Amino acid sequence: MPTTAPRLLALLSLLQTRRDWPAALLADRLDVTDRTVRRDVDRLRELGYPITSTRGREGGYRLDAGARLPPLLFDDEQAVALTIALRTAAASGAGVGEAAERALRTVRQVLPTRLAHRVDAVPVTVVPAPGAPSVDPAVLTAIGAAVRAREVLRFDYVRAAGAGADGAPVDDGLSRRVEPHHLVARAGRWYLVAWDLDRDDWRVFRADRVRPRTPGGARFAPRELPGGDVEAFAAARFRGATTADGGWPCRGTLVLDADARDVAPFVTDGVVEDVGGGRSRVTLGSWSWVALAASAARFDAEVLLVAPQELADACSLLADRFRRAADAGRGPSPSA
Repeated sequence: MPTTAPRLLALLSLLQTRRDWPAALLADRLDVTDRTVRRDVDRLRELGYPITSTRGREGGYRLDAGARLPPLLFDDEQAVALTIALRTAAASGAGVGEAAERALRTVRQVLPTRLAHRVDAVPVTVVPAPGAPSVDPAVLTAIGAAVRAREVLRFDYVRAAGAGADGAPVDDGLSRRVEPHHLVARAGRWYLVAWDLDRDDWRVFRADRVRPRTPGGARFAPRELPGGDVEAFAAARFRGATTADGGWPCRGTLVLDADARDVAPFVTDGVVEDVGGGRSRVTLGSWSWVALAASAARFDAEVLLVAPQELADACSLLADRFRRAADAGRGPSPSA
């Protein structure tokens, strides 16, 4: 029979792996008697672990959430994952960078040497997304609570930081009533996907501009998100999609005087085809025809053909704009 301390750790590890454990099965796994299991459960309770007894034919135990955080037990992979996640938390935009640093120091201090070496072998430099604002964790908590409770969320929607003279967000008095459905993190920003009750449509709100109001609203029955996939829905909205399939609102084709192998690294989410003769056909999407025309310049190659006509018109518009800019650049400098 293992000594008390190792046995308690083994018992705690088992309790964390599934919701309910029959007492007899725990005793068998630990190679002890049912009476020893009961005593060990009592010891864990004294240490702050909220373990409840379950009734039934066999009876058993369950590790529940408690009023305070007891000591935690992680396996090796969990410990490594936790430390890496804490290192990158500053780039999440959730405003938890300082707390994550403190938590990282706490975890790192108690890591076994073998795990500390594994973690230190993964040097991480966190580069926050340019211009990504930090969101007050209290705001994320309030939004998350409304999502979980399925309660209407009332909030003021403010202009972005920097709009005011002191660089702080400015309250435009724009009040919203929404049925909150999802919180989405993307490129260092946080977004709320919700059904806007006043506009009778789905909307995506920047969480850093949300100022929750209390009290909230009534409970609601969740609506079905278009497509059923929040990740696909949010990605479609970010690209300005208005079609049911979530594709780009503008799609066009370019024929370039460049080899497909040279073009492919710059196509991103488009499609490139080799049409022979050192030429390639590229199909791209964008939120506007002008933006799509501008993207043709990224390939640094002669554009031999564009389609459809809307893309050709946008290319002509951009050509006129750049020609005027080039002519102005050849004139006297503004300081002359």
